[in-house]
Amino acid sequence: MNADISAEVEYRIVRNATVREVQKGKTLKIDVCDAHPELLRAARNVGRRTKEMCPICDDGHLVKVTFVFGAKLPAGGRCPGTVAELNQLRRRPEPVLCYEVEVCPDCAWHHLMRKYPAGGAKARRKAAQ
Repeated sequence: MNADISAEVEYRIVRNATVREVQKGKTLKIDVCDAHPELLRAARNVGRRTKEMCPICDDGHLVKVTFVFGAKLPAGGRCPGTVAELNQLRRRPEPVLCYEVEVCPDCAWHHLMRKYPAGGAKARRKAAQ
């Protein structure tokens, strides 16, 4: 069976619902501020800082971290450190799947924001044009 990974999936609605649950006191902060140490390390060292403040602690700026998975990449994927490196991975001849996570390095809030395919035959067609 060949899975179709051609669609982008946005998780903002789920994120906003989670934030509302915390604000209402229905979900504890400790239950959503539990980022894995490796995700926090990536956020601090290679994440792309945004202007948006953390919706949970209101103190830290959110950071975007992208993980890229695909053929000929390490089993744990790649976490590009620069936009140029991310763009290079997106243009690979082999298809890749990218996961963009927002992280607050201060309180360890994290949420998958979107996943999207890149690379593959589509990238080759664009490069040829």
